[in-house]
Amino acid sequence: MPATRIAGVDEAGRGPLAGPVVAAAVILDPDRPVHGLADSKLLAPAQRERLAAEIRARALACAVAWADSSEIDRLNILEATLLAMRRALLGLPVRPTAVLVDGNRLPRLADLGLAAGARAIVRGDRSEPAISAASILAKTWRDALMARLHHCYPGFGLDGHKGYPTGAHVAALRAQGPSPVHRLTFAPCKVAAP
Repeated sequence: MPATRIAGVDEAGRGPLAGPVVAAAVILDPDRPVHGLADSKLLAPAQRERLAAEIRARALACAVAWADSSEIDRLNILEATLLAMRRALLGLPVRPTAVLVDGNRLPRLADLGLAAGARAIVRGDRSEPAISAASILAKTWRDALMARLHHCYPGFGLDGHKGYPTGAHVAALRAQGPSPVHRLTFAPCKVAAP
């Protein structure tokens, strides 16, 4: 096992009106590289799925965690995102020696003994392979969950827009009111709530 184990951390789902915010943590294996890593938003769905399978097969360790819509409503989206990131790091079966987080904020890491080796990197999903890998895992995991939630809460189109505030989604919210997976503190949901 390499002496330096860098965990990349990223999230998916900060902007949607429904569903959890999902974070992933990935420690890549330098002896088993994954080629084609990039910010998940820059990849086609088929590319993301292929890379996610490769990441799971080749990484030294990876973990996915989330904060659900009720936690988002209770904490706010930033704190829920940081909580999901912390949970992903806690889920790693291998302890990292350094942590690179996409964005400008770090989750609480001091009690994990990881604060000294942690760094937040704006647009890190475009420059750090481990963060790119985390971006891909978080996005593919969340997209798959939203497709499953579509069957539980039909009529919102969650499988298509993944909970983002499209015109059709906002219209469905007005017509039906929010479902149990909607974020009630987000303006369109607040307005639609009975």
